[in-house]
Order: sequence, then C-alpha cells, then structure tokens
Amino acid sequence: MINAPAVSVIIALYNAEKYIGSTLESIMVQTLQNFEIVVVDDCSTDSSRSVVESYIPKFGGRLKLTSMEKNSGRPSLPRNKGLRLSRGEYILFMDNDDSLTPTALEELYTLGKRYEAEVVYTEHYFQADVDLQNIQLTESQHKAFVDKPTFETDSFNMKVDRIIDYMFVAMPWNYMVKRSLLIENDIIFPDIIRDDSIWTWNVALCAKKFLRVPNATYIWRNNETSITRAEKTPEQIINFWLDSVIRGTQTLHETLSRIEFFQQNPKAHHKILLRFITGSFNEIIARTVNVESFVVYEAVHEKFSKELGKQDVLIPLLC
Repeated sequence: MINAPAVSVIIALYNAEKYIGSTLESIMVQTLQNFEIVVVDDCSTDSSRSVVESYIPKFGGRLKLTSMEKNSGRPSLPRNKGLRLSRGEYILFMDNDDSLTPTALEELYTLGKRYEAEVVYTEHYFQADVDLQNIQLTESQHKAFVDKPTFETDSFNMKVDRIIDYMFVAMPWNYMVKRSLLIENDIIFPDIIRDDSIWTWNVALCAKKFLRVPNATYIWRNNETSITRAEKTPEQIINFWLDSVIRGTQTLHETLSRIEFFQQNPKAHHKILLRFITGSFNEIIARTVNVESFVVYEAVHEKFSKELGKQDVLIPLLC
C-alpha cells in the first residue's frame, strides 16, 4: 500500500458534540504523527459532524469524515465502514468520547514493529470521570498480567481456555491490530448487541503473533449516556441482552465454524458458545435481581416467540 500511514484511528460518531473535540485533540498532539483518522458519523442529530468538520483543516488531510446512509443504532457498522476506508498498517478503534495519552500511537506502533506483532494488546488503561478528571489506572482483566511485552500462546486449546477465563477483554480499543489480519480473515463487527466480544475473540483466535503489553495508553471516559449503561426498564434490559443470546450466539457459531480448529473440535466450539450465552444471562440476572420472576418469564417468552416463532413455555422457564 503506497504511502500508507502507520496507524488508522477509526471512530464511530454519534451525538458526541460535547466530547469529540477532546478526542480529536488527543490524537492531534500524538508524538507519532504518521496516522490518519477515519470518522464515520452514524447520522448524528446534534452538531457532532460540524465539530469534526472544523478540525479537518487542522489535520492537513489526515482526517476523513464520512456518514452512514441511515442510523444503525450501534457502532458496529460505522466501524466496519471505517475499516474499509482506512489505509493504515495498523488499526486502532476509539470511542467518540475517549482520549489517548500523548505517546499512545508511538508506544503501540513501536512495539508492533519491534516484535512484528499482528496484535498489540494493552492489559491496562486509564479511567476518568465524564470531565476527564480523576484519571486512574485500571486493569483490563483481573489476573495474570505481564510486566514486559509477552507473546500469547499460539495453541488453540489454550486460547479457548483463556477466553473462558476472561483473558481477552471485549473492548476493541485495547487492541491495535494489523489491517491485513482483519481484511484477510474477514474480521468485522457483527451488527448485534455485544459485538465487541465476538470481534475481540475472533482477533485473538486468528492472530499468530499476539503481543500482550503492560502499557496503558487509552483514557476511557465514564459516560453514563452510553447505550449499554443508559437507564432501562427490566423488560428493556431483558430484551437488550436476549438479543445477544439469540442473534449473537448464531453469529458466533457461524464465526467459529469458519475456523478449521473448531470444525474438528466441537467441544471447544461448545465451550465458547456457552461462555458467550452465560455472560448474557449473567447480565440479565445482575440487572433484574429485584424483579419478580414472573416479569422476567413474560419478557423472555415474548422475545423468544417474536424471534423464533411459537415456543413451548419450557424455554423461557429454563432461561
């Protein structure tokens, strides 16, 4: 790829007029300047697009702004469009309200090149409040941290066990990934709730040179208006996570079925599906612990009937 930038930063944009300027500012001051930014507006209804347009001259041709034809309701499709439009050697996805440390791109790209890594995975990040104050170092996972760059196992059996053990977090911005790995393996974000889990697991499974690093380079803004944290009724919560169970499980099944290892190892295939489904139901349980079981049953029964046709009452009861 002629004159390809070192890194493409891809941002799915939706109604982030308060924050997108700060996000772009954090990229503008990077010590590594060989980058491009691809912003994909998901039909924002505020002035987000105008804010981004005001920054285009400041980046000297390195900032691209495009739009979805219609609102998709989640970042999956805008991210995929951004990937198609990108040219960088490595890809880094950012949320439209977060920031990078000033040396983030240089640190991650240098490590990627030094170790010839397909993926550079950061085990730590910074968490801040909505005003980017009170910044604190946070762990992406809960155990087995590395203190120096360390290659992940290339054993599929061990990777499956580590997925089950929550060793690959479902936050795309923890991963700087070679564009060629994503394109050659057709790794895209499925248009479903919890698309991040499927994407990150696919990256971990397909990468032969997956580098874990102790660096913390990303600043996550604890914004309570995000789609997964906005206040919902019990019925809405159940529907939200059952969408993951019904559509996500089918998508994950199809994704795993394309990989030869899982074609030959149905038990491993089943273990990952079970991990995914269990995670979705754990979310429902945690958020409806004080809700009458009959209300949960009714919501589950309605969702399964709508998605899969008439169902015996045993299914929602078991759920």
